[in-house]
Amino acid sequence: MKILSRRFYSQNTIKIAQELLGCFLVREYRGKIMKVIITETEAYIGENDLACHASRGRTPRTEVMYGVPGHAYVYMIYGMYHCLNVVTEEKDFPAAVLIRGGINPSPALPLAKGESPGFPLWQRGTKGDLNGPGKLCRFLKIDRKLNTWDLTKSEKLWIEERDSKIKLPKVIKSRRIGIDYAKHCKEYLWRYSLSSRT
Repeated sequence: MKILSRRFYSQNTIKIAQELLGCFLVREYRGKIMKVIITETEAYIGENDLACHASRGRTPRTEVMYGVPGHAYVYMIYGMYHCLNVVTEEKDFPAAVLIRGGINPSPALPLAKGESPGFPLWQRGTKGDLNGPGKLCRFLKIDRKLNTWDLTKSEKLWIEERDSKIKLPKVIKSRRIGIDYAKHCKEYLWRYSLSSRT
């Protein structure tokens, strides 16, 4: 599969958040390659977005968001869970997409009754479901050591384009999670996920 380029990450954040659905998040760890199909994302755009970490301006923590698109922004929440974001748009404009969830497409996963090997992975219930940024990062061994990592290189962590032969289900738009403090910005429908139905 082709690795997503810097040009891809330089697009509009809303567009990227939707186009990442169905793509493969790939982690190289201790000689092993692990892949996850991205099934849920959230967009965070600029200092005027009160849910965005950059809403308080440029800080050591958010500096990576102001950098070149295509880099990883990894931070910790609740003192125990890591979250992976991809920096988007253009240098000096803070925007990123949070990878909220995915599915482990391991062929070793048991099939449910009535399923076949070609059954769409996003319709397979909770088997292999990494429904949350913390679960996803834990599965892929992603932590703060990968903060600022260049995702356009084929080393350690990158994202590959989705398989054009696989038809994706409907994309669902909804409110972002855990941002009740963000006033009117909490109403934005900037969370994107793949429907469990085709």
